[in-house]
This record gives sequence, C-alpha cells and structure tokens, in this order.
Amino acid sequence: MAARLRQRHQDDIKAKIQASQLVQLLQDHAFTGTYRGHEINPSRIDAAKFLLNKIISNAPTEVSGPDGDSIPHSMTVKFK
Repeated sequence: MAARLRQRHQDDIKAKIQASQLVQLLQDHAFTGTYRGHEINPSRIDAAKFLLNKIISNAPTEVSGPDGDSIPHSMTVKFK
C-alpha cells in the first residue's frame, strides 16, 4: 500500500469526526435521555464532556471585522 501523502490532514479530519460523534451523543442525551435507543450511564457522559473539552476550546473568542468593526466579513473556526 502506498504511503499517505497528507497524513496530518487525515488526522485533523478524524479528530473532527470524533468530535461530532461526541456532540451527537451529548445532544441525544440532552433531548431524549438515550443515545441510539440505549440509556447512557453518567461516567460515559462525563468522559464525552472531558474529551470534547480537550478538542474544542472553551476560551472566550473575540469576533471583529478587518477594521475593528463589530461585524466580521468572514470568520474562520479552528479546532485544536
């Protein structure tokens, strides 16, 4: 098998997919109390929150435009 040309890119995509699965688990738990029809135990919820905090920063974010305007013309969101 040939070596992957963009290994770092694939790792980033994998991390984003994993983050979206954690978000889906927490959303399902919040809205229905289950995930894919199964009850979720508290330790799994805590683990999902912990991992999500590792992936997505909780730091406050300042959004401004290119001239210091309060409305940006474009915005980029970067994961750790």
